[in-house]
Amino acid sequence: MAEGFKTADPLEYHKSFLKENCRPDGRELDEFRTTTLNIGPISTAEGSALVKIGNTTVMCGIKAELALPPSDTPDKGYIVPNVDIPPLCMSKVRSGPPEEQAQAASQFIADIIESSEIIWKEDLCIEKEKLCWVLYCDIMCLDYDGNLLDSCIVALLAALKNTLLPKVTINKETDLPEVDLLEKCPININRQPVGSSFAVFDNTIIVDPTADEESLATAVMTLVIDEEGRLCTAHKPGGTTLSGEKLQDCMGRAVTRHREISKLVDKILQSMKK
Repeated sequence: MAEGFKTADPLEYHKSFLKENCRPDGRELDEFRTTTLNIGPISTAEGSALVKIGNTTVMCGIKAELALPPSDTPDKGYIVPNVDIPPLCMSKVRSGPPEEQAQAASQFIADIIESSEIIWKEDLCIEKEKLCWVLYCDIMCLDYDGNLLDSCIVALLAALKNTLLPKVTINKETDLPEVDLLEKCPININRQPVGSSFAVFDNTIIVDPTADEESLATAVMTLVIDEEGRLCTAHKPGGTTLSGEKLQDCMGRAVTRHREISKLVDKILQSMKK
């Protein structure tokens, strides 16, 4: 009976739960799905992480290459993010060029890297005007069930914290780089951004929407907060407007979510040192 109602009128089906201050999967309105994290699963990458928020599963791998610094910023390196949403993760994605959602997600991650200053790009410069690191941050969605952006941010942060770069010097005689693979150092993480996504159903706001909830909501919003509670980025592509009071409520939940994710990441990293 319930499945028939869900199929015939999915919006009313979801609203019937929201009226009771709960959701079809049993969660409360402000409750995130279980989040699990595996740091360092890809041995061939400089750093990597696998994140699951509910059924949504995202992998991030960091590959580093040496290059000339940008001509306009000769004392900085590069960070190049790319989000891939392949057909295997959800049925509505087709093979071929990147979908609009993947392109938008890649730009969103690039904006977060810039606005949060997660890494000082000066730290990626080995020698001004001569040599720097390029970090390719490849993020792939393995299973999609909503809230992709939050998952991508956690995967990126954890992978960067797991990244080790070899010591590189430039030979003064040959002017060529020399790489010492036996001596590796972690990247200095300047800020720790964490995203919290919300879906709006008229006057009701829920956190961590599933794919079904995203498709039915009148608006979806992602707030990215750093460890000082500073808003790095707010992403809301149209939809229902929110009052100042509602936005403050979302900010408060985002700050709490940041503490939860930071604690999870630090716990996993500490367990890896034992």
